[in-house]
Amino acid sequence: RTLLIKMSFAYDLSYLALETALAPGTWLGFAARASATGLAVGVIALAIGSRLVKSAYARLKKERAFDIDSYMRDPSPPLLSQAKVVVMHRFNVGSSAPSFKAHALAEKQSEHMPGLKVSMRAGTPAAAGAVPFNAKAKDAIVVGTIRMGFGHHRIAYATASWGVASGKATYFHDLLSIDSPEADMIKETDRLYSQGSRLASELGGAVERMWGSLTKSGDENALRVTYQMAEHLRPLLAAIDKDTPVIATHCLVGLLAVACGFTKVINLVIDNHAQWFIVVPGAYNLCQGPSNYHKLLKMGVPASHLRLAGHWIPKPLVDHLEADCAARVARARSRSEPLRILVPVGGAGAQRSFICNLVKALATEVKEGKVALLLNAGDHTQMRDAFMAALAATGVFAMTGAVAPDGLATTPTKGVACFSTVSTMEGVNAFADGLRAGRTPAAPVTLFAFKDYFPAVAATDTLCRVADVLACKPSELAFYPVPKLMIRRVGDHEEYSATRASELGDGTFEARELPEAFEYVRLFSAEGGHLAIAMNDAIVRNGRAGIYSGCKEAVELANSL
Repeated sequence: RTLLIKMSFAYDLSYLALETALAPGTWLGFAARASATGLAVGVIALAIGSRLVKSAYARLKKERAFDIDSYMRDPSPPLLSQAKVVVMHRFNVGSSAPSFKAHALAEKQSEHMPGLKVSMRAGTPAAAGAVPFNAKAKDAIVVGTIRMGFGHHRIAYATASWGVASGKATYFHDLLSIDSPEADMIKETDRLYSQGSRLASELGGAVERMWGSLTKSGDENALRVTYQMAEHLRPLLAAIDKDTPVIATHCLVGLLAVACGFTKVINLVIDNHAQWFIVVPGAYNLCQGPSNYHKLLKMGVPASHLRLAGHWIPKPLVDHLEADCAARVARARSRSEPLRILVPVGGAGAQRSFICNLVKALATEVKEGKVALLLNAGDHTQMRDAFMAALAATGVFAMTGAVAPDGLATTPTKGVACFSTVSTMEGVNAFADGLRAGRTPAAPVTLFAFKDYFPAVAATDTLCRVADVLACKPSELAFYPVPKLMIRRVGDHEEYSATRASELGDGTFEARELPEAFEYVRLFSAEGGHLAIAMNDAIVRNGRAGIYSGCKEAVELANSL
């Protein structure tokens, strides 16, 4: 009986507790208390996080030698912007603290450009046979660059060609050639960028759209992050006299020069898409085209430090522009020899699938003698192999037998579709000189492939002068004074460079698909050569207007400061 009473009591108590718990008032009260508790915890966490972000951003601002926030007229960025900068900076440099100790430098004469001096870190294997760095501020120009792909180096060599011709001691200062932890930091950033470019190019679709969006979203925070990284790279430039003019072909170099306190910094603005990322506060920002100039003015870049200069082109291409165009026009009118199409690969090695498919698509035109291909694989072994595989896949190409190192024919090759290779810069120069002298290639396809970096970049500049068409993505080459077939871009920021070329009349619209590119090839090689002649006429007009003299303007500005 006692047990039954206890059980009955327990049942009643449990039922009452359950009824009470399920009552709307009780449940809502509990939910309200839980929500209030969660909200309080969230507010506390947000307050703590906010204080941590503000404190971390304040520490970064203290590191800055230049007030970049005030330059962008935003002295107190929103909390979210501060958080982005803090996180991305941590990603870039980890826990390392900025160093103010300069790396000692050495210098050598360039093996590739007479009169040009090349810098490196003293005491390293690269400095064997070098002498101490001895640039005199009043008599020197430093062309600062970074090997990130081929573009920035190509622009640097173009600038150096004008610097040497000006009579000033010209120094080629690649940050990656200064063997150091700071250089390794940049290399890791470049590795990630190159990997992203290749993936976007090969996978296409959503990956390409995402990568394209990233490449054109260089906002104020991107500039803050890049400048903050520059503060950690000071040892790479700090050994040079601060009154020496520095012409930067990468914004990170320009930002580094400003962070180090250089007083004469010139930034060669890349591409044709205005975004804060390509601006160097505290420097003269030189633009290639008017749209970039107008947009940067609207963004707030001071007019006193913004100039419309022209395109970044090597001196030999500008000096011989009219003669080279005349030779192209003569070939276009006669069409007695194949249309020479130069197809270079970028430094990141992207676009492999598109370019190889283009080569396959042109196989019939090549075999019929309508097109001659000049394929520059650069120093990418994988691209050399990909080109050879593409040629083999057509079933109509074979490697020639005994071929001279310059890729020129000793006796005309008839009735066979074949390809030859050139692997040295001496061979490239001889090949170009031979074509100008009226000789013909040993084969309808010439593959240029190198073990070293310099010829990988320089070969395209040399071959541009003897090519009828340059088929390339809208990169730095989109601004070159040669008729251009603009093929599929890698990054949406390049779209605007293709637009610039088409509006100037020296390039096509971007051909994103193979049928479009193939149709342009047919137009270039058509009887009468109307498209080719029109583009060469436009190049001559542009040259006379100074549109291709941007590097000349940059050097003249450096010498006048």
